[in-house]
Formats: sequence, structure tokens, C-alpha cells
Amino acid sequence: MLEKLSSKPRQWFATWLARRLPPVQRIRLQQRHIFIVPTLTGAAYAGSLVLMLLVAINYQNSLAYALTFLLASLGLLTMFHTWRNLAGLTLSAAGSTPCFVGEQGSYRLRLNSHKRDYQAIAVGWTSTQLQLLDVPFDTEQYAELTAQGLRRGWQQAPRLRIETRFPLGLFVAWSQIDLAQTLLVYPQPLHDVVLVTAGQGDNDESEHANMSAGVDDYQGLIAWQPGDSLRRIHWKAWSKGQGLLVKQFTEQQGQQLILDFDQLPGAVEWRLSVLCAQVLKVSQTDQSYSLLLTGQTIGPGVGTEHLKHCLRALALYGVSTP
Repeated sequence: MLEKLSSKPRQWFATWLARRLPPVQRIRLQQRHIFIVPTLTGAAYAGSLVLMLLVAINYQNSLAYALTFLLASLGLLTMFHTWRNLAGLTLSAAGSTPCFVGEQGSYRLRLNSHKRDYQAIAVGWTSTQLQLLDVPFDTEQYAELTAQGLRRGWQQAPRLRIETRFPLGLFVAWSQIDLAQTLLVYPQPLHDVVLVTAGQGDNDESEHANMSAGVDDYQGLIAWQPGDSLRRIHWKAWSKGQGLLVKQFTEQQGQQLILDFDQLPGAVEWRLSVLCAQVLKVSQTDQSYSLLLTGQTIGPGVGTEHLKHCLRALALYGVSTP
């Protein structure tokens, strides 16, 4: 019963916050974006001022009046500086790092300062887990916030909390921003399942198969390209000053490995997890492979870029683009 009563104010606040601060890729914090409230230290400070004022009134002591109003003025000035330490700061999304289900991915945040130094800025998902950083004048600072991949596909980032208690900790100025960030979550790989694979072509066709990039026969050296396996680099040539060269091999196209989604039994998520594990396993070798999904064919290919393409296809299988 108490949980239901407490959930209603939270839902109302979330709805109101979504209207006031809608999702954006970039935002410059202004007056309507920033909230400020006293901290526990600030509340204790205010209570002390009230007691000092009562003492001054009781004893009609001019020095007690002067000290009370001086400290009250300091508190009001502190409130202005705390709010000013967030006003004008620019926040923007700076990409994300994919992860597998159950593992930690990361969202990147960019903070820009155009007018002044910003000190002791804390960012995070909740008020209990914050990263503290300074943003000097006319610079960019980056923060990386981790989040667990809950399920396959695109995962929306929660609202980002940004706050500051500078300079004296009497007040906390804060905001909760939605930077419309997404994290790509790959299927959780199942490594303990043996996958039945297929080769391309039959016995008759393999006799007339063309040669393609593979691991069977050494063909020569070619210039290194981004995505080529480090295992194929000819280090002796590099040490002689001949540049980065890669050993080129050939293989029969009929021997290429095919990972076929439709050949697996079971539920969709289970099949995607099995294929994910197999893609990771094959990518550790230099064997060319293709990934066949319903209505989509990736490959054949090798290397890091081909691996990323396959993992992305598995993550977004049957998922609409955000």
C-alpha cells in the first residue's frame, strides 16, 4: 500500500520532467533546466542562523545581530554561486560502446565550457553513483558512464543526473537530462552448444570453385588495410622499413563456413545466442565465414569489421531502428 502511494508522486514527477526537459542530443543548461535545494548541511546552517537570531533578539546584542546577518548574506551568496556553477554548461551525447547481454556497456558524455570555469561537476545515473570532474574555460571534458545490457537490441540510457555543491556544500544545484542516447546490446553468447555448420557448394561445384581470401595456400604480400588480422602482418618486412604488409592466402569458396539461423532449432533468442558464440569463436581464426539470417546474408568475410557487422546483425534481428 505504501509503495503504491509513494509511486504516484514519482510517476507525476517523471511525467512533468519529461515535458519540461524533453530528449535532446545537445543542451545548454539555463535557468529553466536547473533546480536548487538546500543540502542537509545547508539546513543545519539555516537552523543555526535561526538560533543565533533568537539569541540576538533575546539579549539585544548588536554584535550577535551583525554576525547573524553576515552569515545569512554568505548563505544567499553561496546559493547564487552554486546555481551559477551549472548555468551555461553545455552537455552532449558522445556515442556509446556496445556490450553483450549481462555485461557492462558505456555511454560517453561531452561537457563544454564557453564562458567560465566549472568546478566540482558531478554526473551519473543516480545521486549515489556520481563522477566528479572540472571543466576549465573553453575546453571539453568527457565522462564515461557504464550500464548493464539488459536485453538484446537498442537500450535507451536513463536520464542523466548532473549536480554541483560548489562552493560550500550548503546547496545542491541539479538537473536531470535525457540526451537520447542508445546502447547496442549483443545477444548473450552460449559457448557450450555445438553448432552444425554448412559449407558452400556441393562436391561437384567444389571442383570448379574460384579462389578467394582464406587460409589454405600462401599467395603473396599485399598492403595492410584497416580490419586485417594482426596475425597476417609480415613483421620482418616491417622491420626492414618496407611498411605494413599482410600475408595473403587463398582457399576454395566451396569450403567457406556458413552459419545459418534457419538450420537451428529452438527459440529465436536461443538461436541468436548460439550464433553469437560461434561468430566469436570463428573470428579468432582467419577462416572466412558467412552469417545467414532470415532475409539477410552477411559475408563471406574475415576480420574485425566483418565481426562487428555480424554482431550488429544478430543484435538487431527483428528489432526496429530507434
